[in-house]
Amino acid sequence: MHVTLMTWLITIAVIIGLFVFDFFAHVRKPHAPTLRESGFWSMVFIAISIVFGFIVFAIWGPTYGGEFFAGYITEKALSVDNLFVFVIIMATFAVPREFQQKVLTIGIVLALIMRGAFIAVGAAAINAYSWVFYIFGFFLLFTAIKLMRENGEANETPSENKVVSLARKFLPVHDEYDGDKLVTRIDGKKMVTPMLLALIAIGFTDILFALDSIPAIYGLTSEPYLVFTANAFALMGLRQLFFLIGGLLERLVYLSYGLSVILGFIAVKLILHALHENTLGFINGGEHVAVPEISTSVSLIVIVGVLIVTTVASLIKTRNDKDHGDDKPGDSSTGAKNLSR
Repeated sequence: MHVTLMTWLITIAVIIGLFVFDFFAHVRKPHAPTLRESGFWSMVFIAISIVFGFIVFAIWGPTYGGEFFAGYITEKALSVDNLFVFVIIMATFAVPREFQQKVLTIGIVLALIMRGAFIAVGAAAINAYSWVFYIFGFFLLFTAIKLMRENGEANETPSENKVVSLARKFLPVHDEYDGDKLVTRIDGKKMVTPMLLALIAIGFTDILFALDSIPAIYGLTSEPYLVFTANAFALMGLRQLFFLIGGLLERLVYLSYGLSVILGFIAVKLILHALHENTLGFINGGEHVAVPEISTSVSLIVIVGVLIVTTVASLIKTRNDKDHGDDKPGDSSTGAKNLSR
């Protein structure tokens, strides 16, 4: 896949432009978005992503178009799982609903910048050393098993986050909000507001999320351009999705199981690819291993199929629990566990 510097620059400019438009059109003026507003703009950003996927399909062919869609769907699914943690962070720091958009937007922009750095490092490592696929594969396999075992178990809440605790130790923190300001002045002394602590918590968890999302998408495509754009478009509508399905998150009880299956599948795909490209002397004498490789179309079918089954099963489960009087308030532990990934 040949991507010119001009194509990169245009793509980055368009993505920045969309974020700037989103900020000035919806975030700059604090307000609690309605379901109608969130639903409309969520569909707009999804539509833009689909159009971009077809552009990739038209210019570079169906293989790369399929890789983009597989990567985008996977990153979108992982982003939905991340929303569990964002809900807990907002509740922990009691962020007023009208200010949550600003925290999310800044956090998402920081996430994209950090993921860009991870993508660059990952691309350089893959180009230099093919055995990096082994590392990515076994790391994802470990993550998948860990996610499966810890589903529904709390490990670390945002209030216990070491980075936030460190910020509290070295920064003068005021306990009350001052509008949507990150820094305020109390009795002539500058102090940070809980808004900044919430932003630090989201930024730190974004780094943790990138540790599994970046290797996951490199298991679906080795093209840095597709890795970056899939991540960018998946993150772009995350703020709207937060307000749109916030009440639905507690009903997706099997989402983590589904994601663990997807991560495990991609891990196997990465390991098979690593064996196919093997250069390690202690494996098959440094020669390539004749193993089957999983095609992009198969990957796309498996990812979409698992997400559909997971979603339907979750909704049936919560509906049956409600019918039998076992409905419980949303369990925040599913999201909290992700902080330790």
